[in-house]
Amino acid sequence: MAERFLGAKWVEAVARLAVAVPFLISGAAKILDFRGSIAEVRGLTGLEPAAFFAVLVIVTQLGGSVSLIAGGRFVWIGALALAGFTTIATLSAHAFWLKPEAEQFLHRNIFFEHVSIVGGLVLLAILTFKPARTQH
Repeated sequence: MAERFLGAKWVEAVARLAVAVPFLISGAAKILDFRGSIAEVRGLTGLEPAAFFAVLVIVTQLGGSVSLIAGGRFVWIGALALAGFTTIATLSAHAFWLKPEAEQFLHRNIFFEHVSIVGGLVLLAILTFKPARTQH
């Protein structure tokens, strides 16, 4: 029964959608409030030009999400892009060891939840990576 369920194409598609949805929603929200996105980049990372990096975040979130949802041979690229983004964002926003003591509990939990997300994305990349066949 497990083999039949886990082998069903629709289960894989729903799982990829579930992984992509938070990034898709976040990217869309960043477009709708682009000024807020710029402020977020500036506040969390100090990177300038903040507008450029905000666009880069949006492209990564939406492009990675589309790659996961579309399926096919390049899912692994979207998964790795989102894993890289999540790693950078987590280190920037949730470095609990740098937070005031009152905030450490919250940021420690968020940090390790994001570690789990990165692990899942890397696992998705591993499971979907299909190297080009070399011709002899």
